[in-house]
Amino acid sequence: MKELQPVSPYVLLDINEESGEQRTAAGIIIPDTAKEKKKTAKVLAVSNVENAEVAVGDTVLYKSFSGDEVEYAGKKYLLIPYADILAKLVETDAI
Repeated sequence: MKELQPVSPYVLLDINEESGEQRTAAGIIIPDTAKEKKKTAKVLAVSNVENAEVAVGDTVLYKSFSGDEVEYAGKKYLLIPYADILAKLVETDAI
């Protein structure tokens, strides 16, 4: 089985969109071309990055217009430089 494995200081993100149409509160359907690109994604693989702060399975926030979109085996992925990750989304306990 072949899989995508990032090299250099890159991270592979899953950007497959959830299926289903989106509507406004008034019921107007929003076409795919008008939707804002999401800026969070799940980490699928991390190349050899020294002291990496993200791991496979983490959800991260990344820079707009970052990386290269890749389609492989019918799924969409985003390869971004490790430095373009802005934050990691973490669960915290309520105070």
